[in-house]
Amino acid sequence: MKAVVIRTFGDPDGLEVVDVPVPVPAPGQVRIVTEAIGVGGVDAVIRRGALAAYGFREGHVLGSEVAGKVTAVGGGVDASWIGRRVWAFTGLSGGYAEQAVALVEDVLPLPDGLTGADAVTLGGSGVVAHFALDRARFTSGETVLVRGAAGSIGITAVQLAARGGASAVAVTTSSVERGARLRDLGATHVLDRSGEGGLDAPAGFDVVIDVVGGPRLPAFLDKLTSNGRYVAVGVVGGQPPADFGMRLLDAFRKSLSFAAFSSDTVPGPDRQAVRSSHFAAAARGDLRTVVHAVLPLDQAVPAHRETDAGKVFGRVVLVP
Repeated sequence: MKAVVIRTFGDPDGLEVVDVPVPVPAPGQVRIVTEAIGVGGVDAVIRRGALAAYGFREGHVLGSEVAGKVTAVGGGVDASWIGRRVWAFTGLSGGYAEQAVALVEDVLPLPDGLTGADAVTLGGSGVVAHFALDRARFTSGETVLVRGAAGSIGITAVQLAARGGASAVAVTTSSVERGARLRDLGATHVLDRSGEGGLDAPAGFDVVIDVVGGPRLPAFLDKLTSNGRYVAVGVVGGQPPADFGMRLLDAFRKSLSFAAFSSDTVPGPDRQAVRSSHFAAAARGDLRTVVHAVLPLDQAVPAHRETDAGKVFGRVVLVP
């Protein structure tokens, strides 16, 4: 079968389509013929080699979430899974392929009316957005800033904050056109990437959800109100300065809080319950997904180029 591997760490040209053996599901796993594969920000971080210290090596098959039909099960797995359309988390590897395996506890049946592309756009990002707002102790009436709102995590966070009764939902983005699209999804104020603009925007925010990180992170800490909470859910813009915590100490009397959040720390059943609720809401039309483009699997290189260039609004999906 065809799969996309990292031939060399670095830019997207280091990705290559190769032939690999069809995976055999181990005990506790299912095998899925993929119909949709999500291209996430973490895929680009792994491709660049930034996570090599965590065991990622050249030759790695990218991809963490897929949708498709179960065709085989491993030992101890109920055979009734065979033939079902599902979403699955493949564990940060193995998703960019015509067939993939996943632990059955990381598999969820898809409701009627939800496409595979919608599922891989919402499945991972929705959980991050939900629990990031929960970690921030967000409550109705508070002001929220979503930094890096044009990706699938940010788009879902905007909708959840608006649905949760935020008094203001500000976003950072790179263009007027993107700002208009985010307003349509629930944003009330649009700032530029530096956090400026939006003359009527709140002077400070109770909650900041940050997908970007990078060298500008300390400036966004300054945008917190007293007792404000900042939750970093990604570093697609690179690592922040090593001394960024000094910004918190400099504002000691404001009692600010900073947290890094990974959905890996949420118990599996809790993730699946939220994901199932999101899938049902999306199938009803109550929660919107934004698919930037659907490309063939062998177009992973241009998909990553679009991601690196910051041109993606929503999520790119690959299809075999």
